[in-house]
Amino acid sequence: MPSSEDPTVIFEQERARLVRLAYRMLGSVGEAEDVVQDAWLRWRQVDHAGVASAGAFLSRTVTRLCLDVMKSARVRRETYFGTWLPEPVAMAPDEAPGDDLTLTLMLALERLSPLERAAFLLHDVFAVPLGEVATTLQREPPAVRQLAARARKHVQSARPRFPVEREEGARIAKAFFEASATGDVAALRGMLADSVVVHSDGGGKVLAFPRPIIGIDKVTRMFEGIARKAWIQDAEKLQDLWIDGLPGYFSLEPGGMLQTVALDIQNGLIVGIYFTRNPDKLQRMAMQFGGAPGAPAPH
Repeated sequence: MPSSEDPTVIFEQERARLVRLAYRMLGSVGEAEDVVQDAWLRWRQVDHAGVASAGAFLSRTVTRLCLDVMKSARVRRETYFGTWLPEPVAMAPDEAPGDDLTLTLMLALERLSPLERAAFLLHDVFAVPLGEVATTLQREPPAVRQLAARARKHVQSARPRFPVEREEGARIAKAFFEASATGDVAALRGMLADSVVVHSDGGGKVLAFPRPIIGIDKVTRMFEGIARKAWIQDAEKLQDLWIDGLPGYFSLEPGGMLQTVALDIQNGLIVGIYFTRNPDKLQRMAMQFGGAPGAPAPH
């Protein structure tokens, strides 16, 4: 790096990309920000004149820090109560997506080994040259190529062949909220694919379904049970959003419960519904888009 460049300025120029990389590795904004802060502390201590590429050096540092964090994160996931979903990262409907890595793909990445995940993200998502990925992972290039190829094969089925258009996604998300808030189960059923799956993450702290609900009949019965509770009609949508690349919204449910809802839509029908209700994962959303602290809803 030329000595005339300010290391602080260089780091700040890279920060957003580094946080995005760390978040894709870890599924937690808080942990991602901690990793990037740790990388900043290390960046301050190096001889910058000897760094040929600041971007490569920082990507390498963040990736290795994430691999260390993932060791303990995997232990926590094994003891996590119920379904684990990534901390939602949202953008307004008119914002351009940063990449094509959706919530469904992030969940597919969870099934990979840490090295496979790192190789796939660096090479396929962040376009890091294979040789640099090999240096980062301290592996030979042929081994890294195999890691990335295995990861690509595993996540291939999670990539939709025809991603939903933004207008159609917003329309279906709006109709889904209105039908679920009013208890219109017939309308809801008309939006669902036969193989629809509901995932609900409460982290053991608020009311949520501990296991996925699979199939249109079971999901419809679930909504019928919810519709019988009159208080559900007090739900308030706070913001239409795209959540980790999927159309959805942020809402304030009866009893002060915050939640995000993301919809995986294929061929005009909803194939996946992702409710994130764990209040620990919604603190940033509440600060960004409004809403009260999460609390258990009446039941």
